[in-house]
Amino acid sequence: MTKSMHLRVWTPGEVILDADCVYWVKLDLVDGNIGIRPGHAPLLAETISAPLRYGDEDGEHSMILEAGLLHIDQNGVTISTSSLADTAPTDERRNGVEAHYSLLAQTLLTKLNAQSGQSVENDDR
Repeated sequence: MTKSMHLRVWTPGEVILDADCVYWVKLDLVDGNIGIRPGHAPLLAETISAPLRYGDEDGEHSMILEAGLLHIDQNGVTISTSSLADTAPTDERRNGVEAHYSLLAQTLLTKLNAQSGQSVENDDR
């Protein structure tokens, strides 16, 4: 018998997916992608707007979710999101991720400058 886990995807207003007997889950996090199988270590991570893929006894399934939170524990995988995503072209999603990281970098530079009293320059690398 193949091991399986529970997968739940929900928004504040509804449960989008509540599936038992899931064999694997793949999705994108802010710092990379992740593959999850039954018995995965506990984890709490931030997801980006991207496809969620999972496999069960009926085959492979996919849906595009807005950014949210991933929670893995002994009960399975739970993803909290605001909604299913509009299917934006890949370039638009990539630009959104780049804008997110650019904002994070600028915030970090501002905080470093405030702490050090010196000006740290952003050379756009």
